Amino acid sequence: MPALLNPVLDLLTLRGTVTEAEQITARIRRLRVDGDQLAGLDVRPGQQVRVLVTGLTLRTYSVWHYDPSGVVELCVLDHAEDGPGARWGRTVAAGDQVRLRRPEGTFTLRPEASHHVFVGDETASVAFGAMLAALPEEADVSGCVETATAADRLPLAHGEHLDWVLRGETSLPEAVRRLAPEPGGIAYVAGEARAVQAVRKVLVQEAGWDRRAVLTKPFWTPGRKGME
Repeated sequence: MPALLNPVLDLLTLRGTVTEAEQITARIRRLRVDGDQLAGLDVRPGQQVRVLVTGLTLRTYSVWHYDPSGVVELCVLDHAEDGPGARWGRTVAAGDQVRLRRPEGTFTLRPEASHHVFVGDETASVAFGAMLAALPEEADVSGCVETATAADRLPLAHGEHLDWVLRGETSLPEAVRRLAPEPGGIAYVAGEARAVQAVRKVLVQEAGWDRRAVLTKPFWTPGRKGME
């Protein structure tokens, strides 16, 4: 990256250093990024950061954990489509410098809800992890998370209250029908764009949920650049 761009990037991004890179599932690495500029940020459970993965290419990752002292943890999925984000997540190592934008996004935990329903895939499970970790032990939690294999399952707080399904065996819409969550709480639905819309349709049209109580976030679409 040309050095002359650094003053501009300093205005738009925060600097950090990767201090840990750990494989925590078959296809997901946990990256710990430390930096003085990362201290004291306003981070709500479920928010994302945009990371410069190569040159001026940005990719978006949910925040797995945040420490106000200046630590941002990300979990990066190794997507089969092998885009620049997947390649960066696979090869970045401790000691590497990272530039990232401030946390953003409205797909966040609604702690006041009477009950919380989480539906999504591997990409959604990172945001779900931050949300679930912020809920008290007595929170009313249910949901279903789809993964390619059992080895792709992230360790999630309240994970014992979630139905884990394997891709190709049970679809997410069918898993939601089987779960039959009662309306009145908040549903967080995220992951592959078509699956997100199908689950939303089941909740609103079949289960009677208020559409305003179903929060959706399409994280990726097959073949679409920037969402691999």
